Amino acid sequence: MRNFRKTTQPIFVLFLILVLISIFLWQLSRENNRDILYQVSMIGALMKGGYDTAADIKTLKSHGDFGIGTFDALDGEMVALAGNFYQVRSDGSVHVVLDAAKTPFALVTFFDVDRKTVLDKPLDLENMKKFIDGLLPTKNIPYAIKIEGRFDHVKTRSVPRQEKPYRGLNEAVNEQSVFELSNVEGVVVGFIIPGYMQGLHPCGYHLHFLSADRRFGGHLLEAKLARGVVSIDDTYQYHVTLPKNNQFSQLDLSVTDAAAVEK
Repeated sequence: MRNFRKTTQPIFVLFLILVLISIFLWQLSRENNRDILYQVSMIGALMKGGYDTAADIKTLKSHGDFGIGTFDALDGEMVALAGNFYQVRSDGSVHVVLDAAKTPFALVTFFDVDRKTVLDKPLDLENMKKFIDGLLPTKNIPYAIKIEGRFDHVKTRSVPRQEKPYRGLNEAVNEQSVFELSNVEGVVVGFIIPGYMQGLHPCGYHLHFLSADRRFGGHLLEAKLARGVVSIDDTYQYHVTLPKNNQFSQLDLSVTDAAAVEK
């Protein structure tokens, strides 16, 4: 019995060391994975009516706690903030979605602040963008952007659920619902994407909005900030997962109309 204990002791110690090393490597990998933009599908597919499932919300949550996108059949706008995923429908209602909800297109990351600046004067959306441009160390990488504050005015949109056969995005947005609200606390959630990624994601600023009371939101069209704080997360890795469905396989993605995406 004594010999057995002497034999098993070193094995147990070795096992414990291996477990601790595994935990350390897992934690290191987890931390490194936080600095990745994770995207499902591509804007080129969405432009041509690729509205079938590319991933579920549970999958998105494993890759980020912050982001934007849409839902199957183009059913409203997605806003992900602090690990919660919201759906802004075309009737203006805002709902927290379950892990089983599906998306044809989304972009998420784990938001870790690399720089933060107070915005202490009124700025409209275009001047907010110019101000943020001046904070960026380079325009050659993507950024996650969060603007929290009080807004004198916000204008957003959401697109209604589509029916098959799907029309392209430029036609679908002709039925968009537009919402406006004044004197509202809220947060702008979105990304800045370099021009060389055209076809994967809308280049430049792609922003959504969510009010502090979680009752108002959508794709951001206009805004006038009274005061707030902008936080920026630099990202140096970009991972794209393409849909495994018949619809995506049959789309002609050889050319993406940049002007149509911008519109």
